Amino acid sequence: MTTTWRHLPAPAREIARAATDAVAAARARDPEAYDEAADRLAATDRSGLVLGAVVRLLLEETHPDGLDGDDVRQVLESCVRGAASWQLDVDPHLVLVLLAGALGVYDPSDDATPPDPATLARHAPLLLADLLAATGQPMSAKGQPVSGTDRPLDGLLTAAFAEIRRTELND
Repeated sequence: MTTTWRHLPAPAREIARAATDAVAAARARDPEAYDEAADRLAATDRSGLVLGAVVRLLLEETHPDGLDGDDVRQVLESCVRGAASWQLDVDPHLVLVLLAGALGVYDPSDDATPPDPATLARHAPLLLADLLAATGQPMSAKGQPVSGTDRPLDGLLTAAFAEIRRTELND
């Protein structure tokens, strides 16, 4: 597997590896592997920024004409219903916060008790796995993307890192 994010500093590579592992575990519905990968993801600094960018890219890909309230509700319901069968602690409010944050309409400073970033990092792969499934990207028996069709997670991570870099350079 070759990806263009491998040249990035070690913290960025760890975010990408942990996100890839967590999404694969979520797609495979493997609680043990998910917990391990999600814990790694939660321990990495700025993982929320990267995951939020990937969620936004996937939302743009799956809703090229934009999202309305019904679309957001549908994404939220799909993610929570899909995850609830194997992740009993999935919290719909946290998934909504992730969606709102990715869309740029959530400001944690407006929230009296903003969610813990580590808890959000544990929910983000659930949302990513559900959004990737909505793209129709096939998966192998081990939960890894099958090469060829649609945009793999590696490509989305690469695009997210590039977008974050552009934003930081222009600020």
